[in-house]
Order: sequence, then structure tokens, then C-alpha cells
Amino acid sequence: MDSEIAFDNSPRFRIFKNGRIERLVPETFVPPSLNHENGVVSKDAVYSPEKNLSLRIYLPQKSVDDTGARKIPLLVYFHGGAFIMETAFCPIYHTFLTSAVSTADCIAVSVDYRRAPEHPIPILYEDSWDAIQWIFTHIAGSGPEHWLNKHADFSNVFLAGDSAGANIAHHMAIRAEKEKLSPENFKISGMILFHPYFLSKALIDKMEVGAMRYFESLWRIASPDSENGVEDPWINVVGSDLTGLGCGRVLVMVAGNDVLARGGWSYAAELKKCGWLGKVEVMETKDEGHVFHLRNPDSDNARRLLQNFAEFLKDETR
Repeated sequence: MDSEIAFDNSPRFRIFKNGRIERLVPETFVPPSLNHENGVVSKDAVYSPEKNLSLRIYLPQKSVDDTGARKIPLLVYFHGGAFIMETAFCPIYHTFLTSAVSTADCIAVSVDYRRAPEHPIPILYEDSWDAIQWIFTHIAGSGPEHWLNKHADFSNVFLAGDSAGANIAHHMAIRAEKEKLSPENFKISGMILFHPYFLSKALIDKMEVGAMRYFESLWRIASPDSENGVEDPWINVVGSDLTGLGCGRVLVMVAGNDVLARGGWSYAAELKKCGWLGKVEVMETKDEGHVFHLRNPDSDNARRLLQNFAEFLKDETR
């Protein structure tokens, strides 16, 4: 039984019938650095000692050099990987967050969380919420991390993520509103969802392609105890009540060759008609696939995507 394979996703990972996962891609840890890369410095911090969970903080070097107390937008980012792969400290996310902070002139917190199948849904949502709460302990300027105390503008907070991380960002925005996270009771300013991982039976039936069934299989691995499969509200967010989304603006990024794009479009359409009082816009990159900007960060389309992201953070009139 230990050697019987239940799901083979080579060359990325294999799941065995006893629940064990074999991650076939080496998980490289990129260390943080106080020697700036692309004008950005970084450091790690533990947000949950009892669970041994950390996050990475990115800050523009010019903010470190500034003798004043200039406040800049705060970006809270959740990495993707189908809830199964990747970490906040791997090369693609260190590279992306460094570029994002450099382009947008913000302070960013990249959250690491425990992954499925060892830690099935909804554990990773609870980890992510713990990180959100830890971050907001700095709102009065007296938290454990100096960079957040000094530089984070808590009146200008954005949540973001790609793929599964975009799914997490959505649920954090819902919970932040439900639990009135901030004592000042202001909404999170905005949310940026890069190629969000949203599924439903209706979306899968419309597409009828193998790739959608693949993403459905990944969800069942991440959430083996779900009785509703892709109708589970954790993944079928479009079928859920979106009126309580706790932010004022949303930017949904979709890619023309990504089968998950339909979920992003449907999410934006539902936000417009459900009674949510914010503003949503969609940016489509044609002829590109899922999270292309992470796989090929030096491409023209990746640079345009990053620039649009930065403009969204900076432009409160959008």
C-alpha cells in the first residue's frame, strides 16, 4: 500500500494511496537579504511559533535609507501551487515579490502556510488568517517587526495572490470583513487576484476539457474530506455570497490560454451584480497561460502585468 500511487503528477509530485506525497521538484530555499536586490531588501519573521510558520517581508531600500517615517502601501501576498506545492521562500516567489515591491513602491509580506495533503483544507486558511492577525498587531506601531511598525500604511492595505493563493486572498478578505479585523473598522483597500483558482461543477461542465478535470483532481487531493467536491464554498466562491467581501476595489488578472480564466471572469461578473459596493476590473493577457508571469518574468507581457498591478496599488481613483 505504501508504494501504490493514487495520483501521478510527474514531474512535480506523486500522491500514494496511504496519503504520502513525494514532491519531485527540489524545494529551494532562497534566503532573505539585507543587501538590496533590485532596490529591495528582505527579512523573515515567525508569525506562529507554535506551528513554526514564517513569512517574508520585502521593503524598498530607499525606505530603509529614509530618515523620516514615510508610510507606503502594505501588500499581503499568498503564494500559489494548488495548495500542494511551492513556498513563500522559493525562487519564483522571491523573484516576483522583489520585482513587485520595486515596481509598486510598497512594503510586502509574503505568507507561508502549511500545505495539503499533509495538512488538508481548511488548515491552510487558518494559517493564513493567523498571519493576517499577526500583521495587524502592528497597526498601532508597536508590533514585533520594526519595518511594519515604521513603514506600513495600514489605511492602504492590499491582499493578493496567484492561483491557489488568489483563492486564499479572497477568503481572507471575506473573513476580515466578517470579523471586523481592524479596530478602526476600515475596509482593506483592494485585492489583486492573479489567475485565481476557482472551480464549480458549472464551470467544469461548460469547459469539458481535460485541464479542468486536472484542477478538479488537485482540489480533491487538497480537500479529501470535502463532501461537496468542487461545489465546496472554499473553491466554488462564485456560488457563494460575495456581498461581504471586505475591500473596496478588486483587480482580477486572467490569461487567455488559461482554462481557469473562466472562473476569474465569472467572479468579476458576480461581484458586479451581487450587491457588493466596491469596484472590480479585469485585465486579460491574451495568448498566455496560467501564471505565465512567474514562469517567464522577463517577458514583455509579464512586465506589463506587473506595471498594471503597480498602477492599481497607486491609483485610488480606479
